[in-house]
Amino acid sequence: MHAAVRAWLLAALALLLAGCAVQTETLRRAPPADLAPRVELAGTPFFPQTEHHCGPAALATVLAGVAPQATPALLGDQVFLPARTGTLQLEMIAGARRHGAVATRLPGTLEAVLRELQAGHPVVVLQNLGLSWYPLWHYAVAIGYDLASGDMLLRSGTTERMVMPLRTFEHTWVRAGSWAFVALPPGRWPATAEENAVVEAAVGFERAAAPAQAVIAYRSALQRWGGSLSLQMGLGNSLYASGDKAGAASAFEGAARLHPASAPAWMNLASTRAELGQREAALAAAREAVQVAEPAWAERAQALLQALSRPDAQTNDSASRR
Repeated sequence: MHAAVRAWLLAALALLLAGCAVQTETLRRAPPADLAPRVELAGTPFFPQTEHHCGPAALATVLAGVAPQATPALLGDQVFLPARTGTLQLEMIAGARRHGAVATRLPGTLEAVLRELQAGHPVVVLQNLGLSWYPLWHYAVAIGYDLASGDMLLRSGTTERMVMPLRTFEHTWVRAGSWAFVALPPGRWPATAEENAVVEAAVGFERAAAPAQAVIAYRSALQRWGGSLSLQMGLGNSLYASGDKAGAASAFEGAARLHPASAPAWMNLASTRAELGQREAALAAAREAVQVAEPAWAERAQALLQALSRPDAQTNDSASRR
């Protein structure tokens, strides 16, 4: 949006959104003891947006430390949709992954945004600077906050350091679905990340990144969510894709031992052991798969066991499911 239009809308919103901003009031009245009262990531770069290109500008801001080649102009060519005169959320996430960053959705709470800032992570946020019946979508990057003054600090539009009342930010952000994400190098995760969001982020990153980079992301995620079948299977698949079949077999075995009712884990283990020439171990894993397979997997598990039972059998038929 043009600066004048945006300023007018924000002034109007300050009057229209006079109702209680519940999260803001709670955080200011009784802030968590371990939450810093004030944070500003002053070193965050600034890319003033061109018309309708708030998405590329915001994305370039959070990618600066991971992929400095990802300029707003380059990202505009990749994520901007002329037919929509904007950028979809899925394109923002995909754009980050395309440039080697792990993009992870945050929990939809204001506290989560503040905690990420405290952890040193600029946060891409989607705001509705209009009204429910006349939305004006806008991406900005949260770079700080001040609980005492009740302000949120943003890289926004053509303003390098926008000071927005927290209560106004809360309303505009919640009105846009409380959507936010951080983009970090593989091996690092948001301070407030939840397991489901991490699995989605890791799987999405695996599809866009080199296998060795995906391995880094999965290994680091498993340090915090070691019981996740999806992450363990993803690690095995990425190790296999990188050419490390022994490492992949170890990962699939870990998945099968932690989740013995998972037929795909046993099947991937059986297939990989067979390719390593470990026929007896492959057969044992295939038998486990047949025993635990649900109807959806029973036929494939039985076929794998039969294939491995043939002399000198090898197979590439891994389940490849998380």
